[in-house]
Amino acid sequence: MKGSNAKDISVNYSNKEMSEMRTKNQVEDSIIQESLLTCIDLGNSDVHQSALLLKKACLDSGFFYVINHGISKKVMEKAFEQSQKFFALPLEEKMKVLKNEKHRGYTPLYDQIPDPENQIQGDHKEGYYIGSEVPRDDPQWDRPFYGPNTWPNPDVLPGWRETMEEYHQEALRVCKAIAKLLALSLNLDADYFDSPEMLGKPISTLRLLHYEGKSDPSKGIYGTGAHSDYGMITLLATDGVMGLQICKDRNAKIQKWEYVPSIKGAIVVNLGDMMERWSNGLFR
Repeated sequence: MKGSNAKDISVNYSNKEMSEMRTKNQVEDSIIQESLLTCIDLGNSDVHQSALLLKKACLDSGFFYVINHGISKKVMEKAFEQSQKFFALPLEEKMKVLKNEKHRGYTPLYDQIPDPENQIQGDHKEGYYIGSEVPRDDPQWDRPFYGPNTWPNPDVLPGWRETMEEYHQEALRVCKAIAKLLALSLNLDADYFDSPEMLGKPISTLRLLHYEGKSDPSKGIYGTGAHSDYGMITLLATDGVMGLQICKDRNAKIQKWEYVPSIKGAIVVNLGDMMERWSNGLFR
């Protein structure tokens, strides 16, 4: 199965992250090279040109940037500011909203270990899951991934919920814009992915992340271990701190890991396992 992967090894506040499996003694840990990724302009009126550029990126690695996405600087900065405020709270306060059976809420340090073959302990990161909500009278209201969210005490973090709900909806709008280009790149109708079974009523998760900045690959310590995302696409908004690494060919005997530099105003996007499967293995 074709594919690409990534890992984070440094401090970073972001809403999303990713990684993929790797094998001992088959990864070059001394990485100094930066990855050159395609940049897709969502404001380009020539959508077919954008679809061609996107297809090239998806065939190459499954990673690319998007610019002119429409998420304002103010909305983005508010989301990062509120995210930092939450992770700065005492652990006791954060544990009050520990992730529940609906996959909503806080995940503490070491909660996940995506690469157990190479990690000696869980990821050095904290997270917070926020999902799509549907009305109480909706048949899916009490199902996993659609139920009500868990929110911090508004007296402790006033305006936190409103900020995250606004950013979540803005990010989902961008995902749907990218999905139209993905459909065109596969020679499908632009609205192909808008059906209720896909993006009409999506399982859409906003994930806040705070990395501790602790990483020592030689000792099996990572900000997050190597893994691939399992969904359709992931948007990664970062604070500009270098840390994200990608491997464009996870099947290579010696994997080559490259840093993804942060571009001001741009969002990093990567395809997930579901999109790879939907394209019948064409996209990575």
